[in-house]
Amino acid sequence: MVGKILVLGATGNVGKPLVKALLAKGEAVKAASRSGKPVEGAEGVAFDYNDPSTFARAFEGVDRAYVMLPTGYVNAKEMLLPVIEAAAARKVKVVFQSVFGVEADDSIPYRQVEIALEKSGTPYVILRPNWFADNFHIFWKAGIDHGQIAVPAANGKSSFIDVRDIAESAAAALTTNRFDGKAFSLTGPEALGYADAAALLSKVLGKPVAYTAVDDETFIGILKGAGVPDDYARFLATIFHPVREGWTAKVTDAVETLTSHKPRSLETYVRDNAAVLKA
Repeated sequence: MVGKILVLGATGNVGKPLVKALLAKGEAVKAASRSGKPVEGAEGVAFDYNDPSTFARAFEGVDRAYVMLPTGYVNAKEMLLPVIEAAAARKVKVVFQSVFGVEADDSIPYRQVEIALEKSGTPYVILRPNWFADNFHIFWKAGIDHGQIAVPAANGKSSFIDVRDIAESAAAALTTNRFDGKAFSLTGPEALGYADAAALLSKVLGKPVAYTAVDDETFIGILKGAGVPDDYARFLATIFHPVREGWTAKVTDAVETLTSHKPRSLETYVRDNAAVLKA
């Protein structure tokens, strides 16, 4: 492999540590973002999912690409299919960040993007991460500041995954052919409920944090109050249905298969991000 690696969403939660991991492996990286600014010392390139005229320059000199939908968007098919087509037309290998559990139903938009990639004829690896541990300092931070996590999870558990483990799994998939043609469900080492997470946060942060199970509409209201757009707030509410059903409690060894190390626990995530969570 001699070409560059294009990382879409390079300024994001997974993109930034992925760029870092790839540079550490000695790879040439093109970090794509709307601004096109350099990221972590990697060459920057301007990229806009909604503007196909930005695709050619982004893919120039590239033989592998990390493709993902940035946070805040819900129209997965409309935004991702043109990118998959552009990559496949250039025979660029795609490592695609999908969503945990989508293989259960071919009508799910993310699954339809996966199917298009599988049929495209270009080499690929599909990564399906479970709920991000990092949501605690992104989406749930405002609540934690007031000592509470309010989400519509009921007593459902999730095997939360640290974004560093997603990034390291992606770096592995991008730098070897060993995993081509496969899909991996990425999880942390154990399934925990939000009450467990609240107890863990209380212990590490040294202040009481409680979990309150709320209904979907209450949850949507809380998110909108924190500035999350209505359509994305509603999308986040719908993806708690699998949590309540117990489908996100599965634990896999995919991170270890890809990276040769066990995934980080939620406690490790909380300890490593304590300063951000307390801020």
